[in-house]
Amino acid sequence: MDSVQNHTQDDLEALYNQRFSGREDYRRKVWSVLISDWFSRFIPADGAVLDLGCGYGEFINQVNGPSRYAMDLNPDSRRHIHPDVCLFQQDCSVRWPLSDDALDLVFTSNFFEHLPAKTNLAATLKEAHRCLRPGGRLVALGPNIKYLAGAYWDFWDHHLPLTEVSLAEGLQTAGFHVESVVPRFLPYTMADGPRYPVVLLRVYLRCPLAWRLFGRQFLVVVRK
Repeated sequence: MDSVQNHTQDDLEALYNQRFSGREDYRRKVWSVLISDWFSRFIPADGAVLDLGCGYGEFINQVNGPSRYAMDLNPDSRRHIHPDVCLFQQDCSVRWPLSDDALDLVFTSNFFEHLPAKTNLAATLKEAHRCLRPGGRLVALGPNIKYLAGAYWDFWDHHLPLTEVSLAEGLQTAGFHVESVVPRFLPYTMADGPRYPVVLLRVYLRCPLAWRLFGRQFLVVVRK
């Protein structure tokens, strides 16, 4: 079992180095705008935040707070995560090393589609529900297969086809209450393509009409 897991981690490291190498600085700038102009409304000033599927930490490294956690299987994550962030390098579908009601926010971006099966996703959602305090939120951003067709499968590690409706239903099954659902929010990917000036992102976030034209990712917000 250990050899299989190590092989998987090696594959993750190679895949993400290939996919995002040379784009780290641009991605940090993009996430700086996303946090300040949008996601900051969900981040409690004095709360505990977990970045689920944190990757290189573009989100959690830029969040202020007394208790910051991150979770990812990629061994290269440790090199990028800020030393003040507690990193759990583990399978997200097994028990998290946190007590019940320990978190105020679980944030995840472009992660659930990488899980190998719905059973893994269901177990992950149950752990998120256990670890969130009553009233705590889970905020999920991800590619919406409803608006992507075949392009969804252009990434080698995409496994689960999800829409905003199917994810919301899975979250409700795990015990969450749906707060808001946006079927079309951000464009599909920053893995390749042009590096537009981040000022355009600020404009885009203020124009919901543009989301209907270019949005390919859903945004789902639920509360325990």
